[in-house]
Amino acid sequence: MEKIITVNKLTKKFKKFTALNEISFDVEKGEIFGFLGPNGAGKSTTIRILTTLLTPTAGSATVAGFDIIKEPDEVRKHIGLVAEKIILYDHLTAMENLEFFGGLNHLSGQEVRNRCERWLKRLGMAEWLDSQVGTFSTGMKQRINIARALLTEPAILFLDEPTLGLDPQTTYMIRTFIEELNKQGTTIILTTHDMIEAEALSNRVAIIDHGKITAVGTVEELKKTVKNKKNPTLEDVFLTVTGFEVRDVAGKVQPQSNGGHGHGPMGGGSKGG
Repeated sequence: MEKIITVNKLTKKFKKFTALNEISFDVEKGEIFGFLGPNGAGKSTTIRILTTLLTPTAGSATVAGFDIIKEPDEVRKHIGLVAEKIILYDHLTAMENLEFFGGLNHLSGQEVRNRCERWLKRLGMAEWLDSQVGTFSTGMKQRINIARALLTEPAILFLDEPTLGLDPQTTYMIRTFIEELNKQGTTIILTTHDMIEAEALSNRVAIIDHGKITAVGTVEELKKTVKNKKNPTLEDVFLTVTGFEVRDVAGKVQPQSNGGHGHGPMGGGSKGG
């Protein structure tokens, strides 16, 4: 398989704290790659580096064949980012939001409108095209957020907790959409704390903990590493690799097995992870 992302000994230090410690992995073209880890493990730092929002301290990576340090502009042309924090303007309509972000990506006129209408239709939001985003539910806003990331029709889509806090119906709809998008050739990098979601969607999974990659493989390959359970799940794999200790990050205490970025046209802010 052709590698669309390569990561080689990537390291990121913040003063005395090492967020990433020489991590290496590859993502194959056309796969859904689950990138999992406890709070504060290094997930968000990795995603921010791969989307050119953060510069690594050492190591290298290529995305869509382009060096993230030497060719960041080329990298950005081939990626879309759905960050955990939704960045939309409440006083604008769905279409106005998408036209604005399309403009940041040098799209304009009928081209951007056609793309907006197409993605909103596919995400079940066509009838809300001219409604103010401030009146939308969280699930509706997230669908607009996904449409925004797809305006450039990227080869690679980064999804950071795409169904966090959503109702079951919207969650099901977005998961189905992710699968359909992937079948059409889009490579997807998925970060989530929802092990059921990760197991259902991912072709392969990498688990990161304390800034190091601790496991990489298909879900079935990783399940075989759990020796004390008859029919292990991905959650069993995750807890075996990372432990059962509850992680406390930035004042928020969450169990590891449950989970529920810079700024720019790709996305907004994100908490550490």
